[in-house]
Amino acid sequence: MSAEIGKTDAPRALGNGGSVVISVDAMGGDRGPAAVIAGMAASASKNPEIRFILHGPKDELVRLVARRKGLAERCDIRDAQGVVTMNDKPSQVIRNAQGTSMWSAIESVRAGEATVAVSCGNTGALMALSMLRLRKLPGVNRPAIACLWPSRNPQGFNVMLDVGADIRADAPDLLQYAMMGASYARNGLGLDSPRVGLLNVGTEEHKGRAELKEAHDLIGKAAAQAKFDYVGFVEGGDLPGARADVIVTDGFTGNIALKTGEGTAKLVGDFLREAFNNSIMSKFAALLAMSSLKRLQKRIDPRRVNGGVFLGLNGTVVKSHGSSDATGVSAAIKLAFQLARSGFQDRLAARVAQGAALSLPPGDNNNKEGGAV
Repeated sequence: MSAEIGKTDAPRALGNGGSVVISVDAMGGDRGPAAVIAGMAASASKNPEIRFILHGPKDELVRLVARRKGLAERCDIRDAQGVVTMNDKPSQVIRNAQGTSMWSAIESVRAGEATVAVSCGNTGALMALSMLRLRKLPGVNRPAIACLWPSRNPQGFNVMLDVGADIRADAPDLLQYAMMGASYARNGLGLDSPRVGLLNVGTEEHKGRAELKEAHDLIGKAAAQAKFDYVGFVEGGDLPGARADVIVTDGFTGNIALKTGEGTAKLVGDFLREAFNNSIMSKFAALLAMSSLKRLQKRIDPRRVNGGVFLGLNGTVVKSHGSSDATGVSAAIKLAFQLARSGFQDRLAARVAQGAALSLPPGDNNNKEGGAV
């Protein structure tokens, strides 16, 4: 761990004048620290309330930050020479994590210096270190990773979880995911009463594994008290649809769906480029349709929804895609800023506590009604 962690002149999670402090892991991404710092600069130019704690090799980061006008004044650099690579196994990382930029970034959240940590690094290692240093919220069995999925809904996105934190999930876990996902949609997307659906192989109540049927009953019973609308089972075609705002599933299914969606979006983009480059007439047609194509590209650009949020921990961590460029990093930081400013972590803790109470047997003294968070 960096020797500078915990120094007295460091910015606090909520700084002077209501500023929000975000802890950023500069290393571990495929494009290196230059892309991360470019994304920070882009976010800083649009959000004057953001301040950063940046973690990585200090000499290199000082040079890169100095090239971005006005960023140095809003950035506290913590020296961390070690780097967690994409090839490192989580078990190995845990044994040798101290002194890495990823460890240092999480430590800033644990110490209360920052509200959110952002990293482009190894997902498994980031989750393992986050669980080790931040610990799970009371009542959480399995944390989840939530992602934003482009959709036909008015807000433009759906929330899906889990997308890879844990390949297993039993019925109480799926109920917790529903509670956490609803809280995320409420605070991240501004939805007062999110619609929650449970991913299954069909919408009929008799379909699916036993734990899905049990989760279906638990979520349905909890919906009114937890202030969300349960729409029942949804199918894969509903992921980009308008039937639900939050889609709940286990990490195995969610991760496959996420990677399939990303691959399909790339394939469609490649097909469009090939079609419009096929002939002189098609190139001319592309020029005529340029404004519409740019709107389409912006709508389906995965960089705009970059940022998987780790839910169920004593602190908020946003996982940016490993191949993120400046646009993707900026989107992840924007999401982190929105969640920090909304007081999301405290609201999520209250939602998890309520979910634990709702999963208890009827008549238990801990089963108390709570408001929407």
